[in-house]
Amino acid sequence: MGTLTGQQIADAGLTGWVHLPGGLHTRIATGSFAAGLALVNRIGAAAEEQGHHPDVDLRYPHVDVRLTSHDAGGVTERDVRL
Repeated sequence: MGTLTGQQIADAGLTGWVHLPGGLHTRIATGSFAAGLALVNRIGAAAEEQGHHPDVDLRYPHVDVRLTSHDAGGVTERDVRL
């Protein structure tokens, strides 16, 4: 699977995500640690279902998520789907 260009990523219309070198990044405000933990659990379930695992950083009061396809060296369709 090949990596996507910046234009292909922009064309995907991902709201709230930023394309930085090597991956897609977002910060999700959760308001509480418990809400953040619940979100991380939902992200984990979706990741397991798709067999593609993001980097997730749980903090109070937000969760940072980074998507990249390490085997391809950048952002692929797998990242956009997840």
